[in-house]
Amino acid sequence: MLPNILKDFNLFGDGNNWQGQIPELTLPELARRMVEYEGGGMDGPIEVDHGNELQTFEWTAGGMIVELFDTYGSAIHDATMLRFTGSYESDETGDIIPVEIVVRGRHKTIAMGDASKGDNNQISVTTTISYYKLVVDGEEVIERDVPGYVFRVRGTDRLAERRRALGL
Repeated sequence: MLPNILKDFNLFGDGNNWQGQIPELTLPELARRMVEYEGGGMDGPIEVDHGNELQTFEWTAGGMIVELFDTYGSAIHDATMLRFTGSYESDETGDIIPVEIVVRGRHKTIAMGDASKGDNNQISVTTTISYYKLVVDGEEVIERDVPGYVFRVRGTDRLAERRRALGL
């Protein structure tokens, strides 16, 4: 069986369509912050889950996109919204699987790169994330709202009981 291959993608920034302007990007990594713990009566350590690691979204603009500076330096943690849309395709069946990743955060770095006459002078951006949502073929797979204290996996809110215990 062959994997579903990303055949194309697009990136939208704060509602702007950047079709054809983003040659590459690194999708946000899903990672948990694990802390080693070993107590009396245990035969060795285990890792205890302490929540998600800080997520970043790294992407490159081919040439100048002036709108990306609109929220740079904002005091608001989720001033920027980026939406990745991807078209994954099966080379066995031809089926298309739409994938969407929506993030909110703020730009940490905007590297203007090298400038040379006639070049597309790529700009590299790192955006830190306070909100993340992954939708595959219409199904919400992951939703993570850090300040809202929400972490859902395929419809199950893994922080619901903690919120109740805290009176939130």
